[in-house]
Amino acid sequence: MGTEPILVTGAGGGSQGGTGRTVAEALLRAGLPVRAFVHRDDGRAAGLKDLGAEIVVGDLREITSVLPALEGVRRAYFTYPVTAGMLDATAVFAAAARANEVERVVAVSQLGSAHNAGTPHMRRHWVAEQVLDRAEIGAVHLRAAVFFENLRVAIGDRGELALPLGSADTVLPLIAADDVADVAAGVLRTADPVDPVLWLAGEIRTTGAAAAALGVPYVDVDPERWAESARSIYRDEVTVEHLTQLWTMFAAIGSGHELFQVTESIERYAGHPPRTLGATER
Repeated sequence: MGTEPILVTGAGGGSQGGTGRTVAEALLRAGLPVRAFVHRDDGRAAGLKDLGAEIVVGDLREITSVLPALEGVRRAYFTYPVTAGMLDATAVFAAAARANEVERVVAVSQLGSAHNAGTPHMRRHWVAEQVLDRAEIGAVHLRAAVFFENLRVAIGDRGELALPLGSADTVLPLIAADDVADVAAGVLRTADPVDPVLWLAGEIRTTGAAAAALGVPYVDVDPERWAESARSIYRDEVTVEHLTQLWTMFAAIGSGHELFQVTESIERYAGHPPRTLGATER
């Protein structure tokens, strides 16, 4: 790798895992130049600047923000929260990256990404993968399992894991957001060829076992009731739609352990075994 900056989007972090922030910090610790793309120039951006990052403020859906941000960049990390605008942002990023002759883009996707996936947002991620691939910018898609953080948000201060997951025997493929970030940083650092799709699952647990690992009981709730309460937590209809359908999809799959497995990509690119639920408080 040369001395070109690595662009990291979502670098300010957020409530849905904050992988961009962790990727930026990991690259900076490795002595690599980072251009941190943030939505607001606030205290989080100032913290990255103190670590040595170049700060760029903009909107990922706006070509006039993204095109100059990618100038001189050969590698980039692309992530977008579970909210409206993901496909707009992907199209803008793909066009800007192609125009700037970017050689590798590491993009966060979802484990079940497919044209016929079980939630609209999974299907949108599949479309986003196609857009990035057709831009010929060396896209590497991280198809990540359910973030541990989603379970922690669901618990909040209620003292129970109340989700529409059906039986306590329902199986969940899980991963720590930090493991996703560590894999992304590893892929951005390596000069070796990387497969265009990396599946990321760090732990397979039943819902009951996941709740126990977090020190709370599991309580099954009606999907509509959960969605109603989730609106006050997430304050975003796309997030609530996706998560409601995700949980009910897993409930329908039930105890199908054979459908999921821990993937070797975490240890290969992060350089450590997957983190375990209950031992990853940040």
